[in-house]
Amino acid sequence: MTVAGLKVGVTLFIRDGRQSLWENGLHQNALFLLMLLARSPLVGQSLVVNGGPGSGGIGAQIGHPVIDWAEAMTTLDLVIELGAQVPADWAAPFRARGGRIIAMRAANDWVIDMESIAHGRPPGQLVSGVTYDQVWTLPGFARTCAAYYTHLLRAPVRVMPHLWSPVLIERATPEWGYRPGGGRWRIAVLEPNISTVKTSHIPLLICELVHRARPGLLTEVLVCNADRFGKAGHFAQFAASLDIVRRGVVRFAPRYPTATVLRGQTAIVSHHYENAQNYLYYEALHGGYPLIHNSDQLGDCGYRYDDCDKGAVALIDAITHHNADLETYRAKARNFIRTLDPCDKENIACYSAAIADCLNEP
Repeated sequence: MTVAGLKVGVTLFIRDGRQSLWENGLHQNALFLLMLLARSPLVGQSLVVNGGPGSGGIGAQIGHPVIDWAEAMTTLDLVIELGAQVPADWAAPFRARGGRIIAMRAANDWVIDMESIAHGRPPGQLVSGVTYDQVWTLPGFARTCAAYYTHLLRAPVRVMPHLWSPVLIERATPEWGYRPGGGRWRIAVLEPNISTVKTSHIPLLICELVHRARPGLLTEVLVCNADRFGKAGHFAQFAASLDIVRRGVVRFAPRYPTATVLRGQTAIVSHHYENAQNYLYYEALHGGYPLIHNSDQLGDCGYRYDDCDKGAVALIDAITHHNADLETYRAKARNFIRTLDPCDKENIACYSAAIADCLNEP
Protein backbone atom coordinates (compact mmCIF):
# COMPACT_ATOMS: atom_id res chain seq x y z
CA MET A 1 0.00 0.00 0.00
CA THR A 2 1.26 3.49 -0.86
CA VAL A 3 1.94 5.32 2.40
CA ALA A 4 0.92 8.82 1.31
CA GLY A 5 -2.35 10.72 1.08
CA LEU A 6 -3.95 8.25 3.46
CA LYS A 7 -7.54 8.55 4.62
CA VAL A 8 -7.57 7.81 8.33
CA GLY A 9 -10.61 7.50 10.57
CA VAL A 10 -10.74 7.76 14.37
CA THR A 11 -13.76 6.12 16.01
CA LEU A 12 -16.04 8.09 18.30
CA PHE A 13 -19.30 7.15 19.98
CA ILE A 14 -21.84 9.80 18.99
CA ARG A 15 -25.23 9.61 20.63
CA ASP A 16 -28.39 11.64 20.28
CA GLY A 17 -28.90 14.64 22.49
CA ARG A 18 -26.40 16.92 24.11
CA GLN A 19 -22.83 15.66 24.13
CA SER A 20 -19.69 17.44 25.23
CA LEU A 21 -15.98 17.03 24.65
CA TRP A 22 -15.61 17.42 28.42
CA GLU A 23 -17.68 14.42 29.46
CA ASN A 24 -14.85 11.92 29.10
CA GLY A 25 -11.19 11.79 28.25
CA LEU A 26 -11.66 9.71 25.10
CA HIS A 27 -13.41 12.58 23.31
CA GLN A 28 -10.49 14.89 24.04
CA ASN A 29 -8.05 12.15 23.13
CA ALA A 30 -9.76 11.85 19.76
CA LEU A 31 -9.54 15.60 19.19
CA PHE A 32 -5.82 15.75 19.94
CA LEU A 33 -5.10 12.69 17.80
CA LEU A 34 -7.01 14.18 14.88
CA MET A 35 -5.10 17.44 15.31
CA LEU A 36 -1.88 15.48 14.92
CA LEU A 37 -3.10 13.36 12.00
CA ALA A 38 -4.08 16.51 10.11
CA ARG A 39 -0.41 17.52 10.25
CA SER A 40 1.12 14.16 9.37
CA PRO A 41 2.82 14.11 5.95
CA LEU A 42 1.29 10.65 5.39
CA VAL A 43 -2.34 11.64 5.93
CA GLY A 44 -4.40 13.24 3.21
CA GLN A 45 -7.63 13.37 5.21
CA SER A 46 -8.54 12.59 8.82
CA LEU A 47 -12.15 11.81 9.70
CA VAL A 48 -14.38 10.77 12.58
CA VAL A 49 -16.02 7.35 12.27
CA ASN A 50 -19.32 7.43 14.13
CA GLY A 51 -19.69 4.23 16.11
CA GLY A 52 -22.78 5.37 18.00
CA PRO A 53 -26.52 5.63 17.27
CA GLY A 54 -26.74 9.40 17.09
CA SER A 55 -25.85 12.29 14.87
CA GLY A 56 -25.14 14.85 17.57
CA GLY A 57 -23.00 17.92 17.38
CA ILE A 58 -19.86 16.51 18.97
CA GLY A 59 -18.48 15.86 15.49
CA ALA A 60 -18.82 19.56 14.77
CA GLN A 61 -17.04 20.34 18.05
CA ILE A 62 -14.09 18.27 16.91
CA GLY A 63 -14.10 19.95 13.51
CA HIS A 64 -13.51 16.93 11.25
CA PRO A 65 -15.91 15.26 8.79
CA VAL A 66 -18.06 12.51 10.31
CA ILE A 67 -18.77 9.29 8.40
CA ASP A 68 -20.60 6.07 9.24
CA TRP A 69 -19.34 2.49 9.01
CA ALA A 70 -20.66 2.01 5.46
CA GLU A 71 -18.77 5.02 4.13
CA ALA A 72 -15.71 4.09 6.18
CA MET A 73 -15.63 0.69 4.48
CA THR A 74 -15.20 2.19 1.02
CA THR A 75 -13.30 5.34 1.95
CA LEU A 76 -10.65 4.67 4.57
CA ASP A 77 -7.20 3.15 4.44
CA LEU A 78 -6.77 3.00 8.21
CA VAL A 79 -9.13 3.00 11.19
CA ILE A 80 -7.93 3.87 14.68
CA GLU A 81 -10.29 2.39 17.26
CA LEU A 82 -10.52 4.84 20.15
CA GLY A 83 -13.91 6.14 21.26
CA ALA A 84 -16.10 3.41 19.75
CA GLN A 85 -15.48 -0.26 19.14
CA VAL A 86 -14.93 -1.55 15.62
CA PRO A 87 -17.56 -4.25 14.86
CA ALA A 88 -15.95 -7.63 14.22
CA ASP A 89 -18.20 -8.32 11.21
CA TRP A 90 -17.11 -4.98 9.70
CA ALA A 91 -13.43 -5.45 10.47
CA ALA A 92 -12.96 -8.70 8.56
CA PRO A 93 -14.01 -7.44 5.09
CA PHE A 94 -12.26 -4.11 5.70
CA ARG A 95 -8.97 -5.89 6.33
CA ALA A 96 -9.64 -8.29 3.45
CA ARG A 97 -9.66 -5.37 1.01
CA GLY A 98 -6.36 -4.10 2.43
CA GLY A 99 -7.52 -1.79 5.21
CA ARG A 100 -5.64 -1.62 8.49
CA ILE A 101 -6.96 -1.34 12.05
CA ILE A 102 -5.07 0.09 15.02
CA ALA A 103 -6.44 -0.16 18.56
CA MET A 104 -5.54 2.87 20.66
CA ARG A 105 -5.86 2.02 24.35
CA ALA A 106 -5.99 5.07 26.61
CA ALA A 107 -6.98 3.45 29.91
CA ASN A 108 -5.52 0.89 32.30
CA ASP A 109 -7.43 -2.03 30.82
CA TRP A 110 -5.63 -4.64 32.90
CA VAL A 111 -6.85 -3.06 36.15
CA ILE A 112 -10.33 -2.50 34.71
CA ASP A 113 -10.57 -6.17 33.67
CA MET A 114 -9.34 -7.39 37.06
CA GLU A 115 -11.96 -5.24 38.79
CA SER A 116 -14.63 -6.68 36.49
CA ILE A 117 -13.64 -10.19 37.54
CA ALA A 118 -13.44 -9.35 41.25
CA HIS A 119 -16.78 -7.56 41.38
CA GLY A 120 -18.76 -9.60 38.88
CA ARG A 121 -19.18 -6.73 36.46
CA PRO A 122 -20.00 -7.24 32.78
CA PRO A 123 -16.92 -7.94 30.65
CA GLY A 124 -15.26 -4.99 28.99
CA GLN A 125 -14.85 -4.58 25.27
CA LEU A 126 -11.15 -5.32 25.06
CA VAL A 127 -11.60 -8.70 23.37
CA SER A 128 -14.16 -8.40 20.59
CA GLY A 129 -12.95 -10.76 17.86
CA VAL A 130 -11.35 -7.98 15.80
CA THR A 131 -7.90 -8.64 14.35
CA TYR A 132 -5.70 -5.61 14.94
CA ASP A 133 -2.58 -4.67 13.00
CA GLN A 134 -1.14 -2.67 15.89
CA VAL A 135 -2.08 -1.71 19.43
CA TRP A 136 -1.10 1.72 20.73
CA THR A 137 -0.86 2.46 24.42
CA LEU A 138 0.61 5.25 26.54
CA PRO A 139 3.77 5.34 28.66
CA GLY A 140 1.70 5.46 31.85
CA PHE A 141 0.07 2.12 31.01
CA ALA A 142 3.02 0.29 29.47
CA ARG A 143 4.06 -1.44 32.68
CA THR A 144 0.66 -2.98 33.41
CA CYS A 145 -0.82 -3.34 29.94
CA ALA A 146 1.81 -3.80 27.23
CA ALA A 147 2.30 -7.55 27.69
CA TYR A 148 -1.43 -7.96 28.37
CA TYR A 149 -2.29 -6.42 25.00
CA THR A 150 0.49 -8.24 23.15
CA HIS A 151 -0.63 -11.72 24.12
CA LEU A 152 -4.36 -11.17 24.47
CA LEU A 153 -4.85 -9.27 21.20
CA ARG A 154 -1.99 -10.99 19.35
CA ALA A 155 -0.75 -7.78 17.81
CA PRO A 156 2.43 -5.70 18.13
CA VAL A 157 2.20 -3.02 20.81
CA ARG A 158 3.72 0.42 20.46
CA VAL A 159 4.03 2.90 23.32
CA MET A 160 3.02 6.28 21.92
CA PRO A 161 3.43 9.82 23.30
CA HIS A 162 0.49 11.18 25.24
CA LEU A 163 -1.03 14.19 23.47
CA TRP A 164 -2.57 17.29 24.99
CA SER A 165 -3.17 20.90 24.04
CA PRO A 166 -4.55 23.78 26.12
CA VAL A 167 -6.89 24.69 23.25
CA LEU A 168 -10.00 23.35 25.01
CA ILE A 169 -9.37 24.81 28.46
CA GLU A 170 -8.49 28.18 26.94
CA ARG A 171 -11.60 28.11 24.78
CA ALA A 172 -13.84 27.23 27.74
CA THR A 173 -12.15 29.48 30.31
CA PRO A 174 -10.26 32.40 28.75
CA GLU A 175 -9.17 33.66 32.19
CA TRP A 176 -7.81 30.25 33.21
CA GLY A 177 -4.86 30.47 35.56
CA TYR A 178 -3.69 30.57 39.15
CA ARG A 179 -3.64 33.88 40.97
CA PRO A 180 -2.00 34.31 44.36
CA GLY A 181 -4.38 35.18 47.15
CA GLY A 182 -4.15 35.88 50.84
CA GLY A 183 -3.38 33.41 53.59
CA ARG A 184 -6.39 31.15 53.01
CA TRP A 185 -5.84 27.98 50.99
CA ARG A 186 -8.45 25.70 49.45
CA ILE A 187 -7.48 22.14 48.59
CA ALA A 188 -9.22 20.31 45.75
CA VAL A 189 -9.34 16.53 45.42
CA LEU A 190 -10.77 15.62 42.02
CA GLU A 191 -10.34 11.86 41.72
CA PRO A 192 -13.28 10.08 40.00
CA ASN A 193 -13.65 7.43 42.74
CA ILE A 194 -14.95 4.84 40.30
CA SER A 195 -11.84 2.63 40.00
CA THR A 196 -8.82 1.71 42.08
CA VAL A 197 -6.56 3.69 39.74
CA LYS A 198 -7.82 7.06 41.00
CA THR A 199 -9.48 7.47 44.41
CA SER A 200 -9.50 10.07 47.16
CA HIS A 201 -8.04 7.92 49.96
CA ILE A 202 -4.41 9.02 49.77
CA PRO A 203 -5.17 12.72 49.09
CA LEU A 204 -7.42 12.77 52.16
CA LEU A 205 -4.73 11.12 54.29
CA ILE A 206 -2.19 13.69 53.06
CA CYS A 207 -4.51 16.52 54.03
CA GLU A 208 -5.14 14.82 57.38
CA LEU A 209 -1.41 14.70 58.14
CA VAL A 210 -1.02 18.38 57.25
CA HIS A 211 -3.98 19.25 59.48
CA ARG A 212 -2.49 17.30 62.40
CA ALA A 213 0.90 18.96 61.96
CA ARG A 214 -0.35 22.47 61.17
CA PRO A 215 -3.94 22.96 62.44
CA GLY A 216 -5.66 25.80 60.63
CA LEU A 217 -3.38 25.76 57.61
CA LEU A 218 -6.06 24.15 55.43
CA THR A 219 -9.27 26.15 55.47
CA GLU A 220 -11.25 23.89 53.14
CA VAL A 221 -10.72 20.53 51.46
CA LEU A 222 -13.20 20.01 48.63
CA VAL A 223 -13.52 16.34 47.67
CA CYS A 224 -15.41 15.98 44.40
CA ASN A 225 -17.11 12.86 43.06
CA ALA A 226 -17.72 11.75 46.64
CA ASP A 227 -21.17 13.02 47.65
CA ARG A 228 -22.80 9.75 46.62
CA PHE A 229 -21.08 7.72 49.34
CA GLY A 230 -23.42 8.97 52.07
CA LYS A 231 -23.04 7.92 55.70
CA ALA A 232 -22.66 4.16 55.29
CA GLY A 233 -20.16 1.83 53.67
CA HIS A 234 -16.39 1.73 53.48
CA PHE A 235 -15.67 5.26 52.28
CA ALA A 236 -18.00 6.85 54.83
CA GLN A 237 -16.34 4.86 57.62
CA PHE A 238 -12.90 5.79 56.33
CA ALA A 239 -13.76 9.49 56.12
CA ALA A 240 -15.41 9.56 59.55
CA SER A 241 -12.12 8.49 61.16
CA LEU A 242 -10.33 11.65 59.99
CA ASP A 243 -9.96 14.80 62.10
CA ILE A 244 -10.41 17.03 59.06
CA VAL A 245 -13.83 15.48 58.49
CA ARG A 246 -14.88 15.62 62.15
CA ARG A 247 -13.90 19.30 62.35
CA GLY A 248 -15.79 20.25 59.19
CA VAL A 249 -12.74 21.10 57.06
CA VAL A 250 -13.79 18.64 54.36
CA ARG A 251 -16.73 19.17 52.04
CA PHE A 252 -17.88 16.26 49.90
CA ALA A 253 -19.28 17.38 46.58
CA PRO A 254 -20.54 15.99 43.26
CA ARG A 255 -18.62 16.21 40.01
CA TYR A 256 -17.80 19.76 38.95
CA PRO A 257 -16.01 21.10 35.88
CA THR A 258 -12.35 21.67 36.71
CA ALA A 259 -12.63 25.36 35.89
CA THR A 260 -15.37 25.72 38.52
CA VAL A 261 -13.22 24.18 41.25
CA LEU A 262 -9.84 25.73 40.47
CA ARG A 263 -10.46 29.30 41.45
CA GLY A 264 -8.73 31.53 43.93
CA GLN A 265 -5.80 30.17 45.87
CA THR A 266 -6.39 26.47 45.32
CA ALA A 267 -3.99 23.52 45.35
CA ILE A 268 -4.77 20.10 43.86
CA VAL A 269 -3.84 16.98 45.79
CA SER A 270 -3.97 13.92 43.57
CA HIS A 271 -3.09 10.24 43.65
CA HIS A 272 -3.02 7.50 41.06
CA TYR A 273 -2.24 3.82 40.84
CA GLU A 274 -0.69 3.02 37.44
CA ASN A 275 -2.52 5.96 35.85
CA ALA A 276 0.30 8.49 35.72
CA GLN A 277 -0.93 10.56 32.76
CA ASN A 278 -4.21 12.40 32.75
CA TYR A 279 -5.61 15.67 31.52
CA LEU A 280 -6.28 17.06 35.01
CA TYR A 281 -2.53 17.19 35.65
CA TYR A 282 -1.91 19.04 32.40
CA GLU A 283 -4.75 21.51 32.98
CA ALA A 284 -3.46 22.30 36.47
CA LEU A 285 0.14 22.74 35.32
CA HIS A 286 -0.89 24.87 32.35
CA GLY A 287 -2.78 27.15 34.73
CA GLY A 288 0.08 27.38 37.21
CA TYR A 289 -1.91 25.72 39.97
CA PRO A 290 0.11 23.83 42.60
CA LEU A 291 -0.24 20.13 41.84
CA ILE A 292 0.72 17.66 44.55
CA HIS A 293 1.04 14.32 42.79
CA ASN A 294 2.74 10.91 42.66
CA SER A 295 3.18 10.69 38.88
CA ASP A 296 6.52 9.79 37.30
CA GLN A 297 5.37 11.12 33.92
CA LEU A 298 5.46 14.88 34.61
CA GLY A 299 9.18 15.56 34.51
CA ASP A 300 10.14 18.01 37.25
CA CYS A 301 6.72 19.68 37.31
CA GLY A 302 4.50 20.06 40.33
CA TYR A 303 5.21 18.80 43.85
CA ARG A 304 5.87 15.08 43.66
CA TYR A 305 5.61 12.63 46.56
CA ASP A 306 6.06 8.88 47.04
CA ASP A 307 4.01 8.21 50.18
CA CYS A 308 1.60 9.96 52.53
CA ASP A 309 4.30 11.47 54.75
CA LYS A 310 6.17 12.91 51.77
CA GLY A 311 2.85 14.04 50.34
CA ALA A 312 2.18 16.09 53.47
CA VAL A 313 5.65 17.64 53.21
CA ALA A 314 5.01 18.43 49.53
CA LEU A 315 1.66 20.08 50.30
CA ILE A 316 3.16 22.24 53.05
CA ASP A 317 6.02 23.13 50.69
CA ALA A 318 3.52 24.18 48.01
CA ILE A 319 1.54 26.35 50.42
CA THR A 320 4.71 27.91 51.79
CA HIS A 321 6.62 28.59 48.59
CA HIS A 322 4.33 28.41 45.55
CA ASN A 323 3.52 32.11 45.29
CA ALA A 324 7.15 33.14 45.54
CA ASP A 325 8.27 30.51 43.03
CA LEU A 326 5.32 30.90 40.65
CA GLU A 327 7.25 32.08 37.59
CA THR A 328 9.76 29.23 37.82
CA TYR A 329 6.89 26.79 38.29
CA ARG A 330 5.12 28.12 35.21
CA ALA A 331 8.30 27.99 33.10
CA LYS A 332 8.84 24.31 33.97
CA ALA A 333 5.20 23.59 33.12
CA ARG A 334 5.45 25.35 29.74
CA ASN A 335 8.53 23.34 28.81
CA PHE A 336 6.85 20.09 29.74
CA ILE A 337 3.53 20.86 28.04
CA ARG A 338 5.37 21.50 24.77
CA THR A 339 6.32 17.81 24.75
CA LEU A 340 2.61 16.89 24.67
CA ASP A 341 1.65 19.18 21.80
CA PRO A 342 -0.16 17.41 18.92
CA CYS A 343 1.56 19.90 16.61
CA ASP A 344 5.05 19.05 17.92
CA LYS A 345 7.32 17.74 15.16
CA GLU A 346 8.64 14.85 17.23
CA ASN A 347 5.14 13.67 18.15
CA ILE A 348 4.01 13.90 14.53
CA ALA A 349 7.08 11.93 13.41
CA CYS A 350 6.48 9.23 16.03
CA TYR A 351 2.84 8.66 15.09
CA SER A 352 3.64 8.87 11.38
CA ALA A 353 6.35 6.23 11.73
CA ALA A 354 3.94 3.89 13.52
CA ILE A 355 1.37 4.35 10.76
CA ALA A 356 3.97 3.73 8.06
CA ASP A 357 5.06 0.51 9.75
CA CYS A 358 1.46 -0.61 10.11
CA LEU A 359 0.70 -0.03 6.43
CA ASN A 360 3.89 -1.74 5.26
CA GLU A 361 3.56 -4.83 7.43
CA PRO A 362 2.24 -7.90 5.58
